[in-house]
Amino acid sequence: MRLLDKIALVTGAAGGIGRAVALCFAGEGAFVIASDSNESGCAETLELLERQGGKGISVSADVTNEDEIRALYRQIGECYGRLDIVVNIAGGDREPVVEVEEIDYLKMSANLDLNLKSCIISCREAARLMKPKGFGRIVNMSSLVYRGSPNQFSYAAAKGGIYAFTRSIAMSLGRYGITANALAPALVEVPAFVEALGAERWEMLRKECAQRYPLGRVATPDDVARCALFLASDDAAFITGQIIEISGGARL
Repeated sequence: MRLLDKIALVTGAAGGIGRAVALCFAGEGAFVIASDSNESGCAETLELLERQGGKGISVSADVTNEDEIRALYRQIGECYGRLDIVVNIAGGDREPVVEVEEIDYLKMSANLDLNLKSCIISCREAARLMKPKGFGRIVNMSSLVYRGSPNQFSYAAAKGGIYAFTRSIAMSLGRYGITANALAPALVEVPAFVEALGAERWEMLRKECAQRYPLGRVATPDDVARCALFLASDDAAFITGQIIEISGGARL
């Protein structure tokens, strides 16, 4: 098992990608702390995890609230004394598909809070637990739109910021045996997105993207989870400061 006896925190664990990461890590021997503001969804993830023989706990936390992030990490430190891995999956787009002149201050701020600021604060707290132990694996969720997007301006800015921040902490924390990398998926088929669009619109989008991606399909949550597993494992012990595009060749 690639993560045997490791303690791993996964934020956004009630969502499609976060749940896939939590289940994947538990299957590889990690004790998973599944966290999300969606308490019932997080509990469901834990139930699935335990059903497959994994071990973990669920902890409700809103990553847009600094006090709740600090409380989450304080609980980890008090209960376990260490944190080996953190995967910051929590995020989302609060201002999708707008024109430049329609950018809304509150929605822009929500995107920065939910995606970029939450990641920065989570990594800050993780570093406080990891540095004294001389080991850590940080995996942050960016997106392929870190390259830029014609209609997701504040979201793209937040995801680009995550990449820049990840590179920065990789430079700072490497001397303590801590690696930091980012994931950049293209379109991923997650239940929440499919439900939000509706089956008909989703199918149109899925087919359109699949035709453009060289591998001929969109990503699944498991595609993202397996990449996170690689970066969290010893297989990636000498990889840091990188962004891995999980895109099926999109935007080559």
